[in-house]
Amino acid sequence: MSLDLSKIVPQVSGMITRLKDRREERQKHLENALDTIRDQAIVLDELRKKIAAGKTTWLVAELVEGLSNHYHASSIPAEFTVMATDGSHIDVDRHRAMRCYLLNIGSVVLNYGSEPSADLQSLPRLYSGDEDLVITSPGTVSRQQPIEGTLLGIKRGVEECRRLAELASEVPPGSNSLALLDGSLILWGLEAYPEFVTDELLVKGFLKYMEDMRQLNDKRHLAVASYISFPRSTDVVNALRVAICPHQPVDCDRFCPATRDCDVVAGVRDRDIFFELLAEGERSALFISPSKVVKNHYGAHRIYFCYLRAGDEIARVEVPEWVATDSTLLDLTHALVLDQCRRGHGYPVALSEAHEQAVVTAADRANFWEMVESSMVEEKLPVTGSAKDFSKRTRWV
Repeated sequence: MSLDLSKIVPQVSGMITRLKDRREERQKHLENALDTIRDQAIVLDELRKKIAAGKTTWLVAELVEGLSNHYHASSIPAEFTVMATDGSHIDVDRHRAMRCYLLNIGSVVLNYGSEPSADLQSLPRLYSGDEDLVITSPGTVSRQQPIEGTLLGIKRGVEECRRLAELASEVPPGSNSLALLDGSLILWGLEAYPEFVTDELLVKGFLKYMEDMRQLNDKRHLAVASYISFPRSTDVVNALRVAICPHQPVDCDRFCPATRDCDVVAGVRDRDIFFELLAEGERSALFISPSKVVKNHYGAHRIYFCYLRAGDEIARVEVPEWVATDSTLLDLTHALVLDQCRRGHGYPVALSEAHEQAVVTAADRANFWEMVESSMVEEKLPVTGSAKDFSKRTRWV
């Protein structure tokens, strides 16, 4: 039976009414945030110390430079390369007879200049061995973490980075290039897993591939970045909350159990502020991610971020520290990401094409499982799944 939309109509109407009623309040909060970020009386070093000493219930961006600084893009090189990867997956299905999963990594290499070219590939890989399905704690085989669900999504991100490092290693010496990932460079979900999982996927995986790309800069200019479209982050707004707070040091649980002075900017997102502050093509000041997993593990690859205005969108661009602190690589990142957005009607064309290479449709999933089960039948292996799966795939009426 399909969704009965007629029963949802009045609920949608009520939701829209509530949004309209809160519109004026949200605009006032945005104006308060803009007044704060433009406040010349704020002393940057003092705010840094206040942020470092504070105890807040939300993530607060670490400050690198002035809050409202903004920068124009430099010109793009005459010859350059943009690489991007993206991925899709078919998860483990516990209702199926065979435990396995599939990762499909799409990749794109775009060469611009006197000899333009494009290389688009899709690399699917099936994982079914015992060593593929779980991460085992070294020396303790009884401690295992199944790779499925959220953790499989994280592993896919690691494989996207691995493929990107492979592509970057093939770029000729002396070139200017950008290696681009979709989404955050921060593997947020790992905070919920044991340390041996973090060590396997982050330290031995993602960060190793990031280091491989950093080392390539001995003979070329290679910038690495990620692009987050329509970000929901509030890290910079939360820095404004600390600036507004009258308490020293800031301690949310101690001083503000109910109402807070900083709620005058509640509901504002970083993108709302920078949509007002940035002109077309400009980027914001740099900020440092306050993520615990970054502080504990990323080291030389600590994540910096800025906001970029590309058309009507404010995007969050994340880079590792070695890009952020190298003016040549940072300018290259700004210029090439913006150029990609302009070529892609507001979204980086390399990422768009990588996604097209990686996408796995519902039909692909059905065909995959049919192929697996047919192969098992041919080899006279049992294909009995759960009764629930059989029921969902069988028409009773």
